[in-house]
Amino acid sequence: MNRRMSSRTVSLTSTFLLLAAGGTAACDNDEYVDEGFYCADANGVIVDEDYCDDDGGGGGGGGFFIWHSSGYRSGYPIGSRLPAGGSKFAYNDAASRAKFGLPSTGKVSNGTIKTSVVGKGGSGSRSSGG
Repeated sequence: MNRRMSSRTVSLTSTFLLLAAGGTAACDNDEYVDEGFYCADANGVIVDEDYCDDDGGGGGGGGFFIWHSSGYRSGYPIGSRLPAGGSKFAYNDAASRAKFGLPSTGKVSNGTIKTSVVGKGGSGSRSSGG
């Protein structure tokens, strides 16, 4: 009788673990990530963040983008090239800014890290908006 109860307990425990693992796998699509953001030119060379300020006081204009990646960390200096694998969007693209939880206008400081960006796209997708 003990042997039979043990088998039933093991069977129920195994079933529960399989269900829990399946539920965890289903949630992987909405994984939380940290994204790093930088103002850079079309080639990914970091420039002063004033070039990505669209509030009128900065030197914004064509050819500057907000680059982002979960692989970017803070502290890259102006003039350095960002590591490969990042994505970009136009510095004045309010919809893309909002998508990543950034202010819809104004300056985004180089090296800004947004924590807990959920399923927002991350590295690999390129948007060059105009």
